[in-house]
Amino acid sequence: MNNIKSRNFFIKSTLSLLLIIIIFWPFVIINPGERGVLMKFGEVQQVILGEGLHIIIPIMNTVEKISVRVQKQEISAEALSKDLQDVFTDVALNWHIIPEAANATFQQLGTAQQVIDKVINPAIEEVIKAIIAKYTAEEIITKRGVLKAELDNLLTIRLGNYHVAIDDISLVHIHFSERFGEAVEAKQIAEQEAKKAEFIALKAMKEAEAKINLARGETEAQRLIRETLTPDILQKQFIEKWDGKLPKIMPNDSLKFDVSQFLN
Repeated sequence: MNNIKSRNFFIKSTLSLLLIIIIFWPFVIINPGERGVLMKFGEVQQVILGEGLHIIIPIMNTVEKISVRVQKQEISAEALSKDLQDVFTDVALNWHIIPEAANATFQQLGTAQQVIDKVINPAIEEVIKAIIAKYTAEEIITKRGVLKAELDNLLTIRLGNYHVAIDDISLVHIHFSERFGEAVEAKQIAEQEAKKAEFIALKAMKEAEAKINLARGETEAQRLIRETLTPDILQKQFIEKWDGKLPKIMPNDSLKFDVSQFLN
């Protein structure tokens, strides 16, 4: 009987101890890619818990787990260019909370989602508006790399104040209003037509120059012929080509020319 009571007491004691351990669990596990923000009665402590198992004091200590992995945030922003064109930009930002400052970030902003809502999204929108306003629509298209570099630099400074690091930023897509697209297309067509007209005018000018040069050449050739063909030479060429037949008589019974000189 005593053995049974002892055994029951042991079982009850063990279960009670397990229940106390479960309720007042004095351990915390920080998973890979996380940091633990240690708090004492709700006050953030300087100690940051790394990955692994940690012993804490129940009730007095609590731990908030913060992800320090690289996270991706996509946002679309609208801005006005220097020449007052509507510019729509899609941005993809890879970022992470600096592990050594996880407690400060949590103390200032809260969880990772609160960091996105309070800091990252507003910062991206504000910086994009400031950068886009410095360039015309045409420059935005041709200087995309410059825009990305400026965006990266300004966001790095802005988010660094909250212990958030930028891993990469991409201008996924930049587009304009439909009206601007039509204006660009019309401009391209006009430029193509202007180039075509310029080509036609240049071709006509070249052809005219060629005709002038040809006419000059023919005139010069005729001048040389007139200067070099003397009456004796003409007479000699006529005799060489004459077939021995007399010229025909004209209707007025007169010869077309005097051939008596060839009959001697």
